[in-house]
Amino acid sequence: MANSTLSKCLSTFSPISLAEMDSVKLMNRIDTKYVVPLSVLPTLLQIAQDDYYAQQIDGKRMATYDTLYYDTETLDMYMRHHDRQLVRQKIRVRHYIDTDETYLEIKRKDNKGRTKKKRILVPDGELDAQTIGHRKRGDISVEDFIAEKSRYAWSEIRPHLSTIFDRITLVNKAKTERLTIDTHLVWTNVITGESKSFPELVIIELKRDGNMPSPMAKILLEQRVKPLKISKYCIGTALTTPGLKQNRFKDKIRRIERTIGNR
Repeated sequence: MANSTLSKCLSTFSPISLAEMDSVKLMNRIDTKYVVPLSVLPTLLQIAQDDYYAQQIDGKRMATYDTLYYDTETLDMYMRHHDRQLVRQKIRVRHYIDTDETYLEIKRKDNKGRTKKKRILVPDGELDAQTIGHRKRGDISVEDFIAEKSRYAWSEIRPHLSTIFDRITLVNKAKTERLTIDTHLVWTNVITGESKSFPELVIIELKRDGNMPSPMAKILLEQRVKPLKISKYCIGTALTTPGLKQNRFKDKIRRIERTIGNR
């Protein structure tokens, strides 16, 4: 499905600007994910149009994200997730193509299932700059930011997986929930050189401060779509790393393939 078709569907939503989104950042939140085939997305958007705003940047309601995930040489972050460790982290550099901004981001999940995200701006997209971002305490180096917010040292990690996708961001009318819809996913493993794409896959993620009411959760329940705990980083790594331990993710990959009609 072309982005023009989705853009037409989104044109019926009331817009919300980046500035208006500031009150709905939800950097400390509970996430719930779902996977659906791209073919059903227009129907879901049509049902949801009265309950959500659509984020709009320079007249566009879809944004392209280019993300580079980091991990240790032994893929410790991947393995902690695979081995069901409740407390875990993801470290990534995300380039927001439409706003031409790049952030170093650290996502941490605690043992209560809450996700906390910390990030700093990378000026000019150069990660190896001496100092990046500006905070109230002044400039902070990559090494200091990683040391303060992560269990890993900057010297321990390296680029591992590139992920590119298009994202739709919706906000419910009560402004208690952000809803992201990721399409046209492409993964490239920078270590193995392997690539994998799921052009018919849609990942929907509800981001809420606690169990606030969600119109989309109700819609998906009515459409008989069940939640699926899924990590784009872990699925992409499993798909592009031959011989890697991936027992925990095999059923999830099979469910994705059945959902989009690959099997």
